[in-house]
Amino acid sequence: MPRLLRFNKPFDVLPQFTDGQGRSTLADFIDLKGVYPAGRLDRDSEGLMLLTDDGKLQASIADPRHKMAKTYWVQVEGTPDETALAALRKGVELKDGLTRPAKARLMAEPPGLWPRTPPIRVRKSVPDTWLELTISEGRNRQVRRMTAAVGHPTLRLIRYGIGAWTLDGLAPGRWDLIDPPATPTADRRRRR
Repeated sequence: MPRLLRFNKPFDVLPQFTDGQGRSTLADFIDLKGVYPAGRLDRDSEGLMLLTDDGKLQASIADPRHKMAKTYWVQVEGTPDETALAALRKGVELKDGLTRPAKARLMAEPPGLWPRTPPIRVRKSVPDTWLELTISEGRNRQVRRMTAAVGHPTLRLIRYGIGAWTLDGLAPGRWDLIDPPATPTADRRRRR
């Protein structure tokens, strides 16, 4: 049976196991051998990463063709109005083309949110707001580029969910093993 683990990646950690420049990597937190990230999460982003030792499972999670939804908690500069939210929901024109429609809503600061080290820059003259943004594609730095395109640069980015998996109950820098999804082959075997 494939192994699948979820990891709450802290800020400033590379989403890989090795680095020739002495920066913090997954190896500083995960001591399980033979698992690899199913997708990436930028060094300056935080939150949920899934890792597995099964190539097919890794591809089904990471490949944009499968359109697995990813939900982000995004702290942005300013307060997006309905026009900005509607643009995110419709799709935003970026240099590499129009994004797929996203789910976007204002939200309160997530309950139990851990402090970020270092903290985000705060400007007393500019408010900040939290958004929940769900996308089904994975372009490079897509969420940051989308919020900037509607006039609200991202200050802090936390991936909360991938498909049905979430960060719930998982502290920063911690990981746990979870049940992988049932595969069609496994389902057929169970029915016999």
